[in-house]
Amino acid sequence: MRYLTSTLIFLFLSACNQKQEGDQGQWIKGNEQKKLETIENQFRGFDMAMVETGYRYQELYWAGQDENWEYADYQLEKIQKAIENGLERRPKRTSSAQHFLTVTLPQMKEALKKRDTVVFNKNFQMLTNSCLSCHAMEKVPFFTVKTPTERQSPIRK
Repeated sequence: MRYLTSTLIFLFLSACNQKQEGDQGQWIKGNEQKKLETIENQFRGFDMAMVETGYRYQELYWAGQDENWEYADYQLEKIQKAIENGLERRPKRTSSAQHFLTVTLPQMKEALKKRDTVVFNKNFQMLTNSCLSCHAMEKVPFFTVKTPTERQSPIRK
């Protein structure tokens, strides 16, 4: 029985290691330039940065409501990183994002140090207004941002 089990495990693991057409890593084809273009296309532009920022915006809000200040700090750092990465891919958005990166986020960081929900909520509203301002500058004012009303994440303090 032990021999049969060992043989079956060996055969299973061997089958898992066989390369198949379309396996991971096989879809990036062409010369080096074409491969780089494919990878850039997968990273996309600023839209993916905004998807991440939207998620982290919500998490930041609920962290503040829970007074989970370490988690709020973490989300604020990730918002900054997501936007910076997006700007690396789409530098033409830099002027619209400057105020957000150099004023709004540092103000929120200072607010988080106070560990006070009232201060947090005031600064969160300013952060939201800054988002709306940036969207207007980028000619997408229909991307309306509002304070979250329903929690999606299971993370709680």
